[in-house]
Amino acid sequence: MIVNIQYLDMPESESLSAIVTRNLNKLAHKYQFIIRGDVCFKLGQGTDGNNKICETQLSAPGPRIFAKSAENNFEKSAAETVSDLERQLRKRKEKFSRRKKAF
Repeated sequence: MIVNIQYLDMPESESLSAIVTRNLNKLAHKYQFIIRGDVCFKLGQGTDGNNKICETQLSAPGPRIFAKSAENNFEKSAAETVSDLERQLRKRKEKFSRRKKAF
């Protein structure tokens, strides 16, 4: 799987890139139909401290899978986004298996 990571209005972080890449590769190993992952980290406008935003879009057969979360640090934001993606991937895999059984 190809992972593209962007940092908007903030410096790049090697450790954050490594964490996200490792987590997305785990998902790709579990769900082999994932083709590519595009991740974007940026600072939001929130004043409540939850302004660290992680947006992730996965390319897979069917509609693209997207998740976004805002937390008080980027690691939490990335973890929440990966958790949301895994929930969506589980549903997609169930759909695929139901279609196969129908044929």
